[in-house]
Amino acid sequence: MPDTPQTLTLTLSTGGDVVIRLRPDLAPGHVERIAKLAGEGFYDGVKFHRVIPGFMAQGGDPTGTGSGGSEEPDLKAEFNGEPHVRGTCSMARTNQPNTANSQFFICFDDASFLNRQYTVWGQVESGMEYVDKLPVGEPPREPGRIERAVVA
Repeated sequence: MPDTPQTLTLTLSTGGDVVIRLRPDLAPGHVERIAKLAGEGFYDGVKFHRVIPGFMAQGGDPTGTGSGGSEEPDLKAEFNGEPHVRGTCSMARTNQPNTANSQFFICFDDASFLNRQYTVWGQVESGMEYVDKLPVGEPPREPGRIERAVVA
């Protein structure tokens, strides 16, 4: 990607836009993947299939089950020192470090026990109130969705 995007805007079904500042300085490969998938429309219509109050909201799986991903190969971990706090955007993975693909989570609160074990790639700059409104559950009975994802 010649121009590295600065933001990812997620329009959520809960009523508004979540603007995320991308952090290629922390995780260039992960930011490139997120931007590529968003640019292809991959995230449009995808559910938040795991929403745990006080912890995080997870989405990015096209199957809505938590076991799916994109057709792209899994990413090499880019663990960094950025703390997992409210609004932190980080990649989901299996218990193997190099298995992040398309799923990500947004922290509701301090989750420092995840520090240096998951790849932080962004930070919510505005719209966290729309993340807070996502229906709760694993999976929620009627999950919230990403209506549209746009990089700029």
